[in-house]
Amino acid sequence: MVSLAIPVGRIDTRASIEPLLAVSGPDMARVNELILAMAGSNVELIPEIAEHLISSGGKRLRPMLTIASALAHGYTGDAHVKLAASVEFMHTATLLHDDVVDESDLRRGKKTARTIWGNQASVLVGDFLLGQAFKMMVEVGSLAALHILSSASAVIAEGEVWQLSAAKRMTTSEADYMAVVDAKTAALFAAAAEVGPVVAGAGEAERLAMRNYGRSLGLAFQLVDDVLDYGGSSADLGKNTGDDFREGKITLPVILAYQAGNEEEKAFWREAMEHGRNGDEALARAKSLMHRHGALDATITRARSHGEAAYAAASNLPRTPSRDALLSVVEFCIDRVN
Repeated sequence: MVSLAIPVGRIDTRASIEPLLAVSGPDMARVNELILAMAGSNVELIPEIAEHLISSGGKRLRPMLTIASALAHGYTGDAHVKLAASVEFMHTATLLHDDVVDESDLRRGKKTARTIWGNQASVLVGDFLLGQAFKMMVEVGSLAALHILSSASAVIAEGEVWQLSAAKRMTTSEADYMAVVDAKTAALFAAAAEVGPVVAGAGEAERLAMRNYGRSLGLAFQLVDDVLDYGGSSADLGKNTGDDFREGKITLPVILAYQAGNEEEKAFWREAMEHGRNGDEALARAKSLMHRHGALDATITRARSHGEAAYAAASNLPRTPSRDALLSVVEFCIDRVN
């Protein structure tokens, strides 16, 4: 197994995405310009809502993975910029739709678009951004890249519907939950990483390695977020801790604690997650039960396993700053729960 300990020489600092920012920075400046241009419209509400979410403080990790993955395979053209912008638009559209489905009022400490402009406008602007994403994909002229990203879009939508059908049901199994995460989160990570070698003209083995890298990284990121909601900081999480619990979201730590609990504890989880009795006192008890049954540690173990798979998938690339940047993202992901 690959060790994800911070390498010697970085022991005094936490792992970060700085190497990824450095490698992708020049191209990401072009991506950001393209995002602003493609979010424009004569319909005033569209750029207002798009700008609200685009400027809300996200890391833009997914498009940076597209840039770094293309550079790691020796790409020197411009297609990766449009594909990276497409990936970010797909992600942004998903966030707009998610906030409507989840009835969320805050994202990264700011009011969600739905609370300001309403559900209908949020959904329709999300659709507009998806349309712009596909327009840029077509302009690239790569059927393989179009197939990868369009397939991911369909999988993400399936995951959203699947999550909706399983929402607030404590009968949700670990396998079902991970299938939702695979669709909703990991699919876009995988696609973002795979289109890099595609536009670089790399072979099937390289594509598969980057697909596996992105998928495993996406799974690890989601599981780490699941843990941080019950034991992290708002800075690490990008939202208030405890939000998943208060919204009745059934994540892996909840599933594991529920499965390990006695009947009285299971009744508590059903009341909290299915019936909305999830105030501060209930949150404190939820954390206590998770610690009692090792649910957070078990989730971290699973996240590390996926992180190791991502690390291994990218390790065989030629040693370049871009490859090292891709590896640093895995370290950053796991280090959030160290």
